[in-house]
Amino acid sequence: MFKIDKRIINILKGGGVGVLPTDTLYGLVGSALNKETVERIYEIKKREKEKKMIILISKRKDLDLFGIEFSDKVKKFLKKVWPKPVSVVLPLSYTNNLYNSINYLHRGSDTLAFRVPKLRWLRKLLKETGPLVAPSANPESLPPAQSIEEAKGYFGDKVDFYVDGGQLSGEPSTIVRPDERGFEIRRQGAVKI
Repeated sequence: MFKIDKRIINILKGGGVGVLPTDTLYGLVGSALNKETVERIYEIKKREKEKKMIILISKRKDLDLFGIEFSDKVKKFLKKVWPKPVSVVLPLSYTNNLYNSINYLHRGSDTLAFRVPKLRWLRKLLKETGPLVAPSANPESLPPAQSIEEAKGYFGDKVDFYVDGGQLSGEPSTIVRPDERGFEIRRQGAVKI
């Protein structure tokens, strides 16, 4: 288990961006609640502006920060798949006051994807920092970094910190969208569903 030092927590809370291991791949992370941070990650990754990012949260209750509402059936589904490398696409409410204020995250769509990571140390970090966007650590169209050396080769001094988790060659998270009838698999990944 990693021990994340307070400096990294402070960097993330202050709007910084870094690379750290997640329960799937290395992620390029920053505060999901900071618009400038999110836009900086789009710039660093050269990511297409309409492509949304998965948001890591420490617990299901964090969904309240985004105005996410869901049924008891979806709540049961979330209990089954979290904490695991499963990203869940959830609907946003247009009537919620938060919808316009988080436009930089949903990019005009009606959904966001969230994941409660399996790694305990990462959930502890998220409790301290709040939700983090966490796209894979690579520029758009290049393969995800499997080591910190590869990530440094991609980003150099464009990020504020790197956390070395050794060689990571996992699959990306499985992405699912639950509804009242069941769920739709958007991407089969680390967890086979």
